[in-house]
Amino acid sequence: MKFTDIEIEGSVIDLKALDHVMEKAKFVRAGQWDYERVTYDYKIGSPEKNITYYVRVQGYALEGDVDRGDAVMKLLTPLLGKHYYPHGIEYGEEEEFPETIIQHANRLLSGIETNLKSFVKQS
Repeated sequence: MKFTDIEIEGSVIDLKALDHVMEKAKFVRAGQWDYERVTYDYKIGSPEKNITYYVRVQGYALEGDVDRGDAVMKLLTPLLGKHYYPHGIEYGEEEEFPETIIQHANRLLSGIETNLKSFVKQS
């Protein structure tokens, strides 16, 4: 599921500032990066057996290098995914999500949107 109403997509921000904002929101980057891309995930547990939800924010480097920490990142549309153990995460529009999970994700992403504003580079 894509969150198109959250104005994160297209934001340009230095990697260090992005890491700070995402860490403050309890999103994890961990090993989910390469030299040109980053992925931040927020895990939401579920009472459903073998189901976990993830709110995902991704970005790619416009310049610099993620490994060196000097990248300038452009953010993509945030996603909500449903992990089916042991098969993996599905982000498709055909997935059904509980309204409480969608509301939780919206609150998280709205907070990130607000906190990013002071760091976003103007075009």
